[in-house]
Amino acid sequence: MKLRRTLLSLMAAAALGTLALTASAETYKAEYKLSMVLNTSTPWGQAGKIWADLVKERTQGRINIKLYPGVSLIQGDQTREFSALRQGVIDMAVGSTINWSPQVKELNLFSLPFLMPDYAALDALTQGDVGKKIFATLDKAGVVPLAWGENGYREVTNSKRPIKSPEDLKGMKIRVVGSPIYSDMFSAMGANPTQMSWADAQPALSSGAVDGQENPLYLFQVLKMHTVGQKFITTWGYVADPLIFVVNKEIWGSWTPADQAIVRQAATDAGKQEIALARKGLVEADKPLLKDIAAVGNVTITQLSAAEREAFVKATRPVYNKWKNTVGADLVNTAERAIAARHK
Repeated sequence: MKLRRTLLSLMAAAALGTLALTASAETYKAEYKLSMVLNTSTPWGQAGKIWADLVKERTQGRINIKLYPGVSLIQGDQTREFSALRQGVIDMAVGSTINWSPQVKELNLFSLPFLMPDYAALDALTQGDVGKKIFATLDKAGVVPLAWGENGYREVTNSKRPIKSPEDLKGMKIRVVGSPIYSDMFSAMGANPTQMSWADAQPALSSGAVDGQENPLYLFQVLKMHTVGQKFITTWGYVADPLIFVVNKEIWGSWTPADQAIVRQAATDAGKQEIALARKGLVEADKPLLKDIAAVGNVTITQLSAAEREAFVKATRPVYNKWKNTVGADLVNTAERAIAARHK
């Protein structure tokens, strides 16, 4: 009798487990919408593709993800992406810390001018206590953060002259992204910053209405910026733009714990692959990406000396100090300590 009761109990437990899986499976959508700014010809776009492919394979098709580049789910308005994600208009995203910083002020950390002098500094933040604190903040803000990716260090280009000092920027019209800290930084260096979308920036650069812009170097090639008058590049590494893999909280809660674990690990794996793609050609000793860019369209590349870079650091320090309180002094102090202790 005891054996019979044990067998019946095991059968009942198995049946309940099957019912639970079935009930959970019924809550799964046929397709999940993943938002990104850039398409799959870029490392950013590849981040979404790799993630989607890994999830489909590892869940055996239970979770199917469709990519929506160009933030097309919100008519191309990058600044609305985080809000749309929280509201459920978007299910998943690989998003930019810059684009989400108006809604999550702590993300402005990565836009503090000249905070991160190298990739080791960036890694010290995203992979350490700072990254954990930011993920906790995002969780409280209404999304589930899973892993880090990277859009890269942002470098400045223009059609006028080499930029070696803040004086070279004086009066120059520079297209910047929509976050206010960028206007503050370029104003501090004497430039005339203009916020506009990239769709508007391209004709403005072509016509000369705008002199320059700032973006990761891989985009110089992808967008063929030498064809819109960008003949001078300065590599100054003034800010970097980490990417974050996130899921809407309601969507996350609809998946089984096993599938949640699969999606999280897939995001981590995709992030590592994407970071390698974003840094390709820039971490090697001879920086082949710079050679490739210089060879196309007779582009002049200026790499700042330590003394030249320090002049920009000094010019933007008031902006750093102003925004330190906006970001949160404790978080910035933690970041500064992590960078000082990094292994170069």
